Amino acid sequence: MACLSPKIPPESKFMEYRLEKVFPVYARGILKPDPVQPMPGSVVDDPIWDAVREEAKLEAEKEPILSSFLYASILSHDCLERALGFVLANRLQSPTLLATQLMDIFCDIIMDDQGIQRSIRLDVQAFKDRDPSCLSYCSALLYLKGYHSLQAYRVAHALWNQGRKVLALALQSRISEVFGVDIHPAAKIGEGILLDHATGVVVGETAVIGSRVSLMQGVTLGGTGKEIGDRHPKVGEGALIGASATILGNIKIGEGAMIAAGSLVLKDVPPHSMVAGIPAKVIGYVDEQNPSLTMKHDASKEFFEHVASSRVEGRSPEGSAPQ
Repeated sequence: MACLSPKIPPESKFMEYRLEKVFPVYARGILKPDPVQPMPGSVVDDPIWDAVREEAKLEAEKEPILSSFLYASILSHDCLERALGFVLANRLQSPTLLATQLMDIFCDIIMDDQGIQRSIRLDVQAFKDRDPSCLSYCSALLYLKGYHSLQAYRVAHALWNQGRKVLALALQSRISEVFGVDIHPAAKIGEGILLDHATGVVVGETAVIGSRVSLMQGVTLGGTGKEIGDRHPKVGEGALIGASATILGNIKIGEGAMIAAGSLVLKDVPPHSMVAGIPAKVIGYVDEQNPSLTMKHDASKEFFEHVASSRVEGRSPEGSAPQ
């Protein structure tokens, strides 16, 4: 069943034109969607969706100019899945890929995939918990392109697995064009993921990203250009990858590892280790089981002074092992 948009009373030809230019689907006057029937095995209670709706109501009261936008995007819908489909469709629509068509695709895929339904909630929780600039669940759903690009990828991945590869690649191209995030639909990504800022993130076809991973802007999980087949990195659960880090080849990033910003990683990274440099080398080990959850990008001043003095003396710092 298609995901439908709310009806807005017509006012004038000029206002109709303006609405179509700004929010193309809002102005079409389609009827309100039918109530969603719970899927077998699904949980009726949805605290995240309840929180999104309450936040949207409060925001509409604070900023009346956004009230119609908040109503159309959130308050007119009866579940998180349909609201997300509506938001993504309006962000990704183009003159040749209409918002109504995209809404049908997104809603059909998401409403039929309990794995995606779980992931969209764990992902939005990750944004809320780990990104200090994320004001609310509502703001993540409406405004954060890292969240948008990740959920649109999940739909493209489902299409790819269904054999609808041309449509999946068309969606990937549009995601890259709109959000500046290029994730191949064949890549495998876990849940509870944070793409912080997200601009410039590139994830190759055979890359694998475990659950609870945090990636900053400009991260590349790419190939070396010399291989075919399985040629991209495998990132373990709970890893934290800093801004503009480049990880190349079919290598393993261990669980709970931390990759410093700007590093070039060409070899396997041990679990719970900290690597930095070009090429990256192990400079120590992290205390946190999942550094992606704490989002601590730096070690202490004393630690780096110890590393520096050890390098000058020609020995590896205590607790570290060179790659």
